[in-house]
Amino acid sequence: MVKDDEIKKCPMELAMGLINKKWVIQLLRDMFFGVSRFNEFKEGKPNLSNKVLSNCLKDMETNGLIKRIVDDEDPSNIEYKLSDKGMALNKVIYELAMYSLNTDIDNVYYSEEEKVQISETFKNQLFD
Repeated sequence: MVKDDEIKKCPMELAMGLINKKWVIQLLRDMFFGVSRFNEFKEGKPNLSNKVLSNCLKDMETNGLIKRIVDDEDPSNIEYKLSDKGMALNKVIYELAMYSLNTDIDNVYYSEEEKVQISETFKNQLFD
């Protein structure tokens, strides 16, 4: 039997603590695909409020996954970039995407052609 104090030291628990909040994986994916500004993160996510996005970005910065970059000449111009720690999640995000594609064996969500295209797109964005 595993005790609670042993779980707290589990590397899976520590890793999941960084990415298990709603929107974190999607925001990381977006950053790998070039999104860097607050309003860009909201595109295509009608259920993502400004408050939730702001809190999520702050948590990600606190956890060392991203860097907040403020333009010295225009402090309202803020970009978010992946830190080295955030960049190291590229394999995790890729494998999650591949898991979804590979377990869609009946082509419920994607055709075989779409799976190839999505796989290549993720590979190019996450490993270049």
